Amino acid sequence: MIPRRSLADVVFERLEASIKSGAYCEDERLPTEHDLATEFEVSRPVVREALRRLREKGLIYSRQGAGSFVRSSGIRNPLGFSPLENIADLMTFYEFRLAVEPAAAALAAERHDARMLEPVASAFSMMKDAANRQIHREDADSQFHLAIAAAGDNGYFATTMAALKEHIAAGIRFHAISLKRNPDGLLQTLAEHEEVYEAIRNGDPATARKAMQSHLLASRNRLFERRRSGVAV
Repeated sequence: MIPRRSLADVVFERLEASIKSGAYCEDERLPTEHDLATEFEVSRPVVREALRRLREKGLIYSRQGAGSFVRSSGIRNPLGFSPLENIADLMTFYEFRLAVEPAAAALAAERHDARMLEPVASAFSMMKDAANRQIHREDADSQFHLAIAAAGDNGYFATTMAALKEHIAAGIRFHAISLKRNPDGLLQTLAEHEEVYEAIRNGDPATARKAMQSHLLASRNRLFERRRSGVAV
């Protein structure tokens, strides 16, 4: 039986994921214990325990009277991902996303709370507003997918997706070009995102998994149908 995680475990894992994903710069000071306790809705002793473990792992260091700072060795822990350089890379990346993101969406549906759902809702709201004006918000689209990974409360998903932030953005940029060929493309992809969002908000892991898989397949098909039609990507 897997032991239940403590609050310190949760805070440690989330901070670890943030540091390794590059959310903090080298030697950047972390928020104060008070601010972290407020952010994570825990007590300061819980935050202190999480920070102690981060220090032991070599991800942060302390300066007396100044707080905790990020070590350079902790930033962007290399995961072996090379930049997308060609169509074959993009196709392979879609294969990876199809394996990972449906599972991340299912976890988000199962585990999210109101605070974790807020970034997903915010990104979807931006996408909806833009689509109604026939604009594709590539930044909001990327944020939507990253926020879902974080909402699953699993540091491995969050860290991996954060490390792939530029890859996801590149894939979305190519997909955005393909949408311009279809007058209904923006509303179609918005409907796909809405299905994912509603399944997560309603706490339905099976539907969230299926909706994310369907969205990624549709995105891949739109992009590579464009390729097959003779238009270069």
